[in-house]
Amino acid sequence: MATEQSKAHHVGEWATLRHTSPEIAEAIFEVANYDERLAEEIWRQQGSDDVLLRAFNKTDQDVLTWDDKTVERKNV
Repeated sequence: MATEQSKAHHVGEWATLRHTSPEIAEAIFEVANYDERLAEEIWRQQGSDDVLLRAFNKTDQDVLTWDDKTVERKNV
């Protein structure tokens, strides 16, 4: 079983490869219960309210990125 540290590293790498903020990637994996196939599907659909709410709860930033697209806190 993966440790929390290895999960965090994997999610960070996954986010970088997809030009997505780490907060969004982490939220995607939480919603997908760390199932990579499901995470990929959620990422492709872009715009899950549950993911975005979780992501913005992880940061004080007002702008995050999902596949190089800007997402603003005020629009969530």
